[in-house]
Amino acid sequence: MIVATVVVTPRLGMLGTAASAIEWIFGTATLIIALSVLATIPVVQLLSLGYLLEVSGRVARTGRLRAAFVGVRIAAQLGRIAVGVSILMIPLWIASSLRFSARLIDPTSRAVQGWDLALIVLSVLVVLQIVGACLRGARIRHFLWPRPIQSLRRALRSGAYARARDAVWDFFVELRLPYYFWLGLRGLVGAAVWLALPVSLLALASRLRPGPGTAVGLLGGGLLTLVLLHLAFLQARFAQENRLGAMFELRALRRRFTRAPVAFFVALLVTLVLALPLYLLKIEIVPREAAWLPSLLFVISMFPARLLSGWAMARSGRRDVARHWFWRWTSRLAMLPVAGLYVTIVYFTQYLSWYGVWSLYEQHAFLVPAPFLGL
Repeated sequence: MIVATVVVTPRLGMLGTAASAIEWIFGTATLIIALSVLATIPVVQLLSLGYLLEVSGRVARTGRLRAAFVGVRIAAQLGRIAVGVSILMIPLWIASSLRFSARLIDPTSRAVQGWDLALIVLSVLVVLQIVGACLRGARIRHFLWPRPIQSLRRALRSGAYARARDAVWDFFVELRLPYYFWLGLRGLVGAAVWLALPVSLLALASRLRPGPGTAVGLLGGGLLTLVLLHLAFLQARFAQENRLGAMFELRALRRRFTRAPVAFFVALLVTLVLALPLYLLKIEIVPREAAWLPSLLFVISMFPARLLSGWAMARSGRRDVARHWFWRWTSRLAMLPVAGLYVTIVYFTQYLSWYGVWSLYEQHAFLVPAPFLGL
């Protein structure tokens, strides 16, 4: 008996660890897809921006990269429900398709009446199975393996409705949707204030004659370069402190830079490098129903960028003394051409983008992670 216990327990522990890892991976994938879908919906896309800001804020507060994966377990629950419901909908989709074909052949035939009845029966059964699966824990196996008697007993227990209502309410409270929306809205406003003038000058430069246009373009490009050197870190500091005023405290940010200049350079480099290829997705307009696919690439690219911005802020927060002047000035001199090259490329993307000069205002690296202005 003792030997059996010693042998079985590690196996159970390994299985539990593997199951937890699989759930974490599944939750991460679900979370990324959900953020991509949200990013294509006007106004609601602020939830996606708010989440990405929270990623940088949590890493900046804790100094741990694993803190960036917020709500992965909750996303796994939503993903299981979505997968289970999708599987249960397959018979309905098939029956609906056959019913539609029967109507095309002969709308008054008995086959149409039979498929009408079959569709009603299947709909009732699917709804009951979904409710029963949710009552039993909403695991994928609960959706696939019907237990009508067990589900009925759970539904008829005293206080079952109150427990289900409270569980649903607690679940939505745990999602913290108002918090992410408010964080995203303030982050958007703060970034828009910084970007409005330089981007508008760049947009104006393309409409003027070569002489004045060049002067205005150089002014706008220079201002945008300076903004890019600070904006990602200002947003990370704003999310870290949850205070809009932090978005405009340049002196405090520059002090933070002196304590981790190399980390700031790496974060800026990754942010701008990952943002550039996404402008290629703006060349042609994408149908609205498929808009979440390019948005998926936007979210995947911007997630590590936000993570590294928080990481740079965390490193600077752990130090009280500025780094050696060599590292400070080397990082500054390296950041300037990186930001300048990014501004130059972004300026010319207006001639490739579907929305032309208006695409300059999207700036998906700092605003909502959506590929198209018209969404």
